[in-house]
Amino acid sequence: MTLDEDVRAKLEAQMRETGKSFKETVNETLRVGLLSHQKVKTAKPFQIQARDMGLKPGLNYDKVWELIEEAEGPEYR
Repeated sequence: MTLDEDVRAKLEAQMRETGKSFKETVNETLRVGLLSHQKVKTAKPFQIQARDMGLKPGLNYDKVWELIEEAEGPEYR
């Protein structure tokens, strides 16, 4: 197995941190990576339940900059 330099450096740093051998570190890292990959596949899609919030009376929603200035004040820019 040939490793890229950045991967090798990260594995060596992990080895120093944990005191484990190269084989243990590689196997543990692969297990974690493979498990996280499986979790991504089985994750349910994120869904949003939209609801109508209505429009606030008296505000012109066609002029967004005026709404921002009203909310933030004239110094918003």
